[in-house]
Amino acid sequence: MTDQTIGAPLRPARPKRRGLSRYHVEPDDPAKHLTKRVPFALARMDASTPVWILIIAVALLAALPLGRLLWTALTPGMDAFLAEIGRRAAIRATANTFDVALWSSFISIALGGLLAFLVGATDLRGKRTLSIAFLLPLMIAPQVTALAWLQLFGPSSALLQTLGIAPPPGSANPIYGREGIILLLGVQHTALAFITLRAGLKAIPGDVIEAARACGAGPWRSFSFVGLPMLAPFIAAAFALCFVSSVGNFGIPALLGIPENYLTLPTLIYQRLASFGTDMIPRVASLAVLVSMIAGIGTLLSALILAKFATRIEAATPLPTFSLGRWRPAVETGIWGLNGFLLIAPLTALVAASLLPSYGMALTADTFTLNNYIEVLFRQDVTTRAFMNSFLLAGTAAVLLMLLSLPTGYALSRMAGRPRIVFEALVETPYALPGIVLAIAMILLFIRPLPLIGVSLYGTLGIILIAYLSSFYVLALRPVTAAFSQLDPRLEEAAAMCGAGFWQRFRLVLVPGVLPAMATGGLLVFLTAFNELTVSALLWSSGSETLGVVLFNYEDGGYTTLASAIAVVTVAVVLALVVLLDQLAHKLPKGTLPWR
Repeated sequence: MTDQTIGAPLRPARPKRRGLSRYHVEPDDPAKHLTKRVPFALARMDASTPVWILIIAVALLAALPLGRLLWTALTPGMDAFLAEIGRRAAIRATANTFDVALWSSFISIALGGLLAFLVGATDLRGKRTLSIAFLLPLMIAPQVTALAWLQLFGPSSALLQTLGIAPPPGSANPIYGREGIILLLGVQHTALAFITLRAGLKAIPGDVIEAARACGAGPWRSFSFVGLPMLAPFIAAAFALCFVSSVGNFGIPALLGIPENYLTLPTLIYQRLASFGTDMIPRVASLAVLVSMIAGIGTLLSALILAKFATRIEAATPLPTFSLGRWRPAVETGIWGLNGFLLIAPLTALVAASLLPSYGMALTADTFTLNNYIEVLFRQDVTTRAFMNSFLLAGTAAVLLMLLSLPTGYALSRMAGRPRIVFEALVETPYALPGIVLAIAMILLFIRPLPLIGVSLYGTLGIILIAYLSSFYVLALRPVTAAFSQLDPRLEEAAAMCGAGFWQRFRLVLVPGVLPAMATGGLLVFLTAFNELTVSALLWSSGSETLGVVLFNYEDGGYTTLASAIAVVTVAVVLALVVLLDQLAHKLPKGTLPWR
């Protein structure tokens, strides 16, 4: 035992064991466990640094592209802008856009509302599996959805020919044209209505329903006359979200509408640029602003409605569960049958088409082949390059946005009031706007060489990557911001009291608690960017093709079996990522995964 001076604090001898933790605690200096040598620049970081990173990120990824687009469209004057959007083709495309967006939104509300009620308010079994199944169309690329439904109907359908129920040769495929676009847009955006209306059901106070039942009303009558009116604002918000998403959708109207010359605003912009090249950009910028105005109004209305009524969610008591009684087996059979028709049947038809040597044959033991998969994965240079490009772009965007979401998510979680509303709106704007609009903004920004360095990004993977960073930034930011908001602030306060600087508190105390949310945001970005088409449709060039672009070009060129094989591979990647996200659900902030 070592000698100690009487009255001096006891100081245990320092262990001589090698490999002792670098965060060794000295009893007379409780802050040393947080002390570690860091680079000089990082050591000088303070609490204002994340705010400045957020400001710079929003300025570069949101404000700059949209400002450039508005400048190009409005600089010639309001008369020129009105003249451009007043052309006959533009008026017809605008009318078609409103037409398909309006009717498809009604379909989305009907299907999403039915599923939201059954999952959120009844004793239906298998709710989680059903939720994932009905949300999958939103996570699958629109062009894949359109291609799958094209393979389901028509005289050339491999599935119908195998079953012996194919229409006679020469019959038209009913999916082409206006009605098919409306149906598929409605199915594609059912998930948006489901997510919004399920949140609305959670906002209905359960004691109000119980009071109505105590007054003699039955369970269904009490919900119809008391609960349904309280759900009306969420129905309106869900309708606005579905409408906006339909306005900006490119993949479905492109595959189903262009062959029938039924053009919406996004497909009209695409056709003009494809036909006349970059010389048409100043003119189509006016159409892009028109699309963004329509989408912006819808997004603003939805946000205002949800912001006004979202406060109910915290105060609401749980909604009582309605018993389906003897109707439960019939309801479960019906809802699974609906899921089979909307999801399983089209995907089965897509798989069947990918296993044929040529389009239009029945799938039998003699016609079964895997050559299409071998061709697109190993033989075709353009498809193997597209797979590599998509993996590279989606992976790089996911990693960069994960890293960026840490300081900016922290800054956003510490904001309140108008500053937070403004920054959230700016971050969400590129994602809410149609991808075709963002693509035009990127072309306007990078069509000329960058100043000082003289390098042009136009026609390279770089411009697509920047567009992905801008469009999908909010996907990475949301879960991280929610995770920072849910961390106990006393953790950071305790570290500060021990003398830890901002960088030490941020890296050693806060970041470990949000890593699962950061990983989820990265997976969501990868999931969305991997088979994206709308943004890259205008930005790709030879050598920078993505999977969405190659799939669209193959189908447009008549190589349907190869396009089907590409689509099946992308769906398999989506399913694998969904399963991975579901396994991480217990480590994530509540509400991060929409099917939970």
